[in-house]
Amino acid sequence: MGGCGSGGHNAKGRGTAEGSRSLDANKLNKAGVLSCGYRGGWRWSYDDGTEATIRLRMEDDRLVLSYRCRINNGAWQDVDQPVPITWSPCRYGGRRPYFTCPGVVNGVPCGKRVVKLHGAGRYFLCRGCHGLSYRSQQERGMDRALGKANKVRMRLGGEPGMSNAFPDKPKGMHWRTYGRLVQEVADAEAVADQRWTLDAERLLARLGPTGSTKTGFWA
Repeated sequence: MGGCGSGGHNAKGRGTAEGSRSLDANKLNKAGVLSCGYRGGWRWSYDDGTEATIRLRMEDDRLVLSYRCRINNGAWQDVDQPVPITWSPCRYGGRRPYFTCPGVVNGVPCGKRVVKLHGAGRYFLCRGCHGLSYRSQQERGMDRALGKANKVRMRLGGEPGMSNAFPDKPKGMHWRTYGRLVQEVADAEAVADQRWTLDAERLLARLGPTGSTKTGFWA
């Protein structure tokens, strides 16, 4: 297995956990979806009037996800994905459900117990199997890259910020050292620029066809 980019549920916005469609075991349980014999579904709704749907049915100790899927504008495919459900007792009574991630990465089964599965490729898998980060993690990565670049710029006697001219080689510094620092700044600012571009693309997607997302169960 590896990913989900469905047709009944093409992921609108990728790269982060927040930008992918997800199923939450706790929400499903509260709605009665994880009860034996349940049959129904889940709907994602968008401001542009489009919807994505997925059918759900509970069989013994597994939840079966049924949906249509296509990858990279290929042919539509019907997918039936069983996901094992495990339960853990709560401290003050009751029990809490978890998905057992059915992902296989580099030939190694995941099997991690998780509360959320994300539809960011062909299948609904855990955040780790899809390689999704949280938006805050990406923002911290951009800040670290810019901080590193600005530190070198100021060390060379320049001003911080990608829009400022890169400082000339200080008197007495070897050209090899200066070249290494120039490359460090270029690499760090390239990372920051890539992060900014991804954020801008997600924002435009949200303002364009995607809009805000609403979710709900349907029978």
